[in-house]
Amino acid sequence: MAIVVGLTFNPFDETTYLVYDETGECIIFDPGCYEGHEKEELVSTINKLQLKPVRLINTHCHIDHVLGNRFVSEAYQLPLEIHEGELPVLQSAPQVAAMFGMPYPEPSPMPGRYIAAGELISFGHTQLKALYTPGHSPASLSFYCEKDGFVIAGDVLFRDSIGRTDLPGGNFNTLAASIKTQLYTLDGEVKVYPGHGPATTIGYERKNNPFVSEQ
Repeated sequence: MAIVVGLTFNPFDETTYLVYDETGECIIFDPGCYEGHEKEELVSTINKLQLKPVRLINTHCHIDHVLGNRFVSEAYQLPLEIHEGELPVLQSAPQVAAMFGMPYPEPSPMPGRYIAAGELISFGHTQLKALYTPGHSPASLSFYCEKDGFVIAGDVLFRDSIGRTDLPGGNFNTLAASIKTQLYTLDGEVKVYPGHGPATTIGYERKNNPFVSEQ
């Protein structure tokens, strides 16, 4: 059975996820660890749970989701994996950091491989399906575990909200279509782990989300 652990990092209160199963193998999604104590928290959590990180994946490449990419990649000898359409966003990270007045001493490594829409992401005894969910960013991916009923949604869908669409590559109609066709078609009990804020469920959002209704 896959287990999801979230850690909140950096000035944007971004949630980094560790997803692991009974084998101890885990995927690190969107490492936002920025300060030294945040890196220490990530490593201590991995050590405490006796995990073996085997993949490093960004759901999308906005600055708050990539700040710890180099640290994780070097600490665990993992290549970065993203959708190819997110590459321009990743490459713009230094400029975005400067815009926010943030030091960016550890630029992200470039991707070691690209994830295709519909691809099955395997680790341990677990598989996640990569769902193509653009709109908040040009080529965001969400990762659905059918067996254990959850989705790592990045900044696509939040509790009572959705990802902003006013950033480069964002588009409200595209995001709404992604949510309706890729996420709202999942079972209502599926748990949604977003990139910020509390978890929710598909069923709750279909009924209550004020931005994208079920209709």
